[in-house]
Amino acid sequence: MGRLRQKGKAGAAKAYVTRSMAVKKLQCSLADFRRLCILKGIFPREPRHRKRANKGSSAPTSFYYAKDIAYLAHEPVLKKLREHKAFAKKLARALGRGEWSSAKSLEDNRPVYRLDHIIKERYPIFTDAVRDIDDALCMIFLFASLPSNDRISSSLVENCSRLAAEWQLYVMRTHTLQKVFLSIKGVYYQAEIMDQPVTWLVPYQFTQSIPSDVDVRVMLTFLELYQTLLGFVFFKLYTDIGLVYPPPIDLNKQDSGAGIGAFTLEESNRDDLFSTLLPARIGQSNGTKVSSKTVRQTIKALTGSSIPEGGPDDDVLLRNTDKEDRDEQFVLRPSASNPEDAVDLPTLHSLASSPQSHVANLFAPYTFFLSRETSRPVFEFIVRCFGGRIGWSSTSGSGSPFDETDDSITHVIIDRPLIRRPEETEAELSRRQRRKYVQPQWIVDCINSRKILLEEPYSQGKTLPPHLSPFGDREGSYDPRAGIAGDIDMDDAGEENEITDEDEPDDGKSESEQPTDEPLVAAMKAAHSDPATMRAAELQAEVAGIDYGTFEKRLSKSQKKATQVHEPAGGVDDMNKMMLSNKQRKLYEKIKYSERKRQAENAKLEQRRKELRKAQKRERNPSC
Repeated sequence: MGRLRQKGKAGAAKAYVTRSMAVKKLQCSLADFRRLCILKGIFPREPRHRKRANKGSSAPTSFYYAKDIAYLAHEPVLKKLREHKAFAKKLARALGRGEWSSAKSLEDNRPVYRLDHIIKERYPIFTDAVRDIDDALCMIFLFASLPSNDRISSSLVENCSRLAAEWQLYVMRTHTLQKVFLSIKGVYYQAEIMDQPVTWLVPYQFTQSIPSDVDVRVMLTFLELYQTLLGFVFFKLYTDIGLVYPPPIDLNKQDSGAGIGAFTLEESNRDDLFSTLLPARIGQSNGTKVSSKTVRQTIKALTGSSIPEGGPDDDVLLRNTDKEDRDEQFVLRPSASNPEDAVDLPTLHSLASSPQSHVANLFAPYTFFLSRETSRPVFEFIVRCFGGRIGWSSTSGSGSPFDETDDSITHVIIDRPLIRRPEETEAELSRRQRRKYVQPQWIVDCINSRKILLEEPYSQGKTLPPHLSPFGDREGSYDPRAGIAGDIDMDDAGEENEITDEDEPDDGKSESEQPTDEPLVAAMKAAHSDPATMRAAELQAEVAGIDYGTFEKRLSKSQKKATQVHEPAGGVDDMNKMMLSNKQRKLYEKIKYSERKRQAENAKLEQRRKELRKAQKRERNPSC
C-alpha cells in the first residue's frame, strides 16, 4: 500500500509559505524581514493555484518559496539583527536606570553587520556585478543630490557624492562614455565597461525635496546594498587599470567647490607592496595568528618582486613568452581552390595592436569654456571623457585650469540670448571672432553622432534642431530631422505651383482628362536614380512646354509614389492569413496593427511639422 498523503503536507502547500508564516518562522519583525529580502534578493512568488498554496483559503496574501525562507534562517545578518534588538533593550534599560557607564560600554560595543558575503554570493562573477550596477548608480546619484534631514544623514549624502565622483573619474580616465541624452528627468549616460553597457541617470542640479508618501526606509536598505556593491566594483576597476583606490581627496578643494577636481588619481607602484606586507610582519612580531591567505599573498608578492631586472631568469622568461606568441599567431594559408582569393583575417594580436578609436578623443583638438548659466558638472564630465580641455568662471567653483581670457579657447558653451554690446573693446571683439559660441546641445549631438557637427545650427540665439534619444532602435519611427533642409525649398516650389495653377484657365477638365505625355512620365519615373535621365526629362518637359515649377511638382509626386510601400491586395492578404494558425494569425494582426499605428503617428507628426514650417515662413514674410 502506498504512502498516504496528508492535506497541506505536499505539493503547493508545502512549496510556498505566506509572509506571516515566514515572519513567524524567522522570529523577526516585518521591517527586518523586508530588509533581509532586499539584501538577499528574495521576492514574492505567484503560485499557479493560490487556493492550494494557501491550504484552501482564498484570502489575498504574498507567497514565498519555502526553500528561500529556510535559506534566510541561516543568514548571519539575521543573527546580527537579533543581537541589535537585544542591544536596544539593554541600552534603553541602562539609560532608564541612569547607568551611564554601562550605556557607554554598550554603545561602544554596538553590533554591526557587514554585507561583503552577500555581494560575493549574489555576484560570483565580476561581469555579473558590472551588468547589475545600473540601478546602483542611479540610486547613488539620486541621494548625492538630496538634502540631508532627520531621515537622511549628511554622512550618507557625502558617501554617495564620493562614490559618484569615483565613478565619473574612472569613466573619464578610460574614455568609455558612449551615449548622452538630455531628458526632462535628467541626463542619461551610457558607458561600456568590460563589453557591458552601463546606463545611469543623473538628476539636474535643482533643489530636491523628498515626498512624504515615499518610504525612505526601503530606499535606504537598497542604498546600503548598493554602496557595498559599488565599493567592490570600483576597487576592481581601479586596480585593473593600475590606480590606487580609493583616490585621495583634497578637503580644501572640496570645500571651495572643485567637484571631481578635488580627487587625485594616483598610479599604484611597488611601494604599495610594503604597505601590504607590513601588517603580516606586525602580526608575526606580536605573536598573533596569521591566516594562510595572507601567507600565500606574501609569497606571491615576494616571488614577483624578487626577479632582478635584466637577469638571466628574465631573459628565459622573455624567450618563453616570445615562443608562446609565435605559437599563438595565426598563419594565413592560401586556399587550395582559389589561391589568389586569400583574405587577411583579423587576429587577437592585430585587434590588440589596432589604434584606439578617434571617437574617444573627439574633443581633443578643442578647448572649451563654460558660461556661468550652463551646468558645470555635466559638461565638465562629458568633455573630459572625450579628451577635451574645459574651463569655467570662478562663480561656478574653483579649480578651473584657465580663465576666460585664454587664447587657446576654441569654443564657448553658452545658453543665453544673443546681445550686442556696443562698448566692446577691440581685444574682446577679436577674441569673440576667433571663438565659436555654441549652445550646450551641440556637445551632446556631436557625441551621439560620433563626429564633429557644424556649429552654425547650434549658434548662440538660434532655434536648435531636434534632440533625439540615442537609445533604442528608431527604424521605422518618425525622424524630425529628415527633410528639414528641403522644407523651405518645397514650400517655395509649392507656392509657385499654386500661383501657376491659379493663373491657368480652368477648362472644366479633371486631371485625368488632361492630355499627358507618356514618354515624359516614363522619363520622370526613371529620373530618380540617374542624373543623366533627370537631365533628359527636363529637356523633354521644356520641349513639351511645361515650366520648371510644374516639372518639379510632378517629379516630387512621382518620388512619393515610388517610395510609398503598397500593401498587397485584400484578397491575397486574406488568403495568406488563411494558411496561418490561430496563434500565428493573432501575432500577424498585432504586428500589422502596430505598423498602422506607427504610420498614423508618423503622418500626424509629419503634418504638424509642415504646419509649423508654413507658420514660420508666414512670420518671416508677413506680406505673403
